[in-house]
Amino acid sequence: MNTTSAKGNGELPAIVFGPVPSRRLGRSLGINNVPPKTCSYACVYCQLGRTTRMQTDRVATYSPETIYEEVGRRVAVAARAEEAIDYLTFVSDGEPTLDLQLGASIDRLRSTGVPIAVITNASLLWREDVRRDLSHADWVSVKVDAADEATWRRIDRPHKELRFERIRDGLFAFAEQYRGRLVTETMLVGGVNDDKTRIDGIAALVGRLKPAIAYVAAPIRPPAERWAGIPAMDRVVAAHEALAARVDSVELLTGYEGNAFAATGSAEENLLEITAVHPMREDAVGELLARTGEGEEVLERLVGAGRLVRLDHGGHVYYVRDFAGR
Repeated sequence: MNTTSAKGNGELPAIVFGPVPSRRLGRSLGINNVPPKTCSYACVYCQLGRTTRMQTDRVATYSPETIYEEVGRRVAVAARAEEAIDYLTFVSDGEPTLDLQLGASIDRLRSTGVPIAVITNASLLWREDVRRDLSHADWVSVKVDAADEATWRRIDRPHKELRFERIRDGLFAFAEQYRGRLVTETMLVGGVNDDKTRIDGIAALVGRLKPAIAYVAAPIRPPAERWAGIPAMDRVVAAHEALAARVDSVELLTGYEGNAFAATGSAEENLLEITAVHPMREDAVGELLARTGEGEEVLERLVGAGRLVRLDHGGHVYYVRDFAGR
């Protein structure tokens, strides 16, 4: 991996993408603050493929000033294109809390006046410094895919040093101290965590966290493992009901979020940035190309060069960034 930035200081260039349509946050300007596929989990359903670099140590890879400058440039471009931004969201193609300077980056972005969100797998919440960093954000989403060790290991496939009970206790500690808007997200995978016993366990755990909203998702985008399938609709409904008995608000994330992707640069730039963290459906790609005034030859060139991969999933064609072709 090339770790030399354009500035020549050995720092990886921050990746800011979008704004993209978010089913939770409206129009989200994404901040990809860790190197490609660096994560503490290797979830079977990951929309970005298998984790290539497993770690739990926090490292300082991106300076808060660099992230601030990159966000500022993209906010200005979006404003000229009349693209609304509802949140600045740390949503990586890995785990954002692995960034040792996450809290400092959030604080640096405060001057933009845009609310700040972080989407985390919660694997490092047992660490006080991670809980402190996340407390700086306005909105935090934590993953709760299981309520027992065996299911957690099967679906999230954690780093060998992680322990479920430690993470669970970290979740409770964070929920107790956090003063922003806390939400949970549970990914249901058919045959893995969608039976009544496991759903009831998840609902009980989430209920203790008292989130503003508990989201229930399904792998509607191509997963890392092809066997990680969408659960039957009755299982999704059962999960909704179990959570609704313990949480004030429960929402499903089982539908398509729409095609309102931003076009704030060249088609190639937008396609590569967005699909690095957000696979795009074929119709969304077509609309983006139309807004930039560029043709499908851009798409075919990227696929032919191995920089984008075309995948069939759930009756739709998706395009996703090929990390091997970065």
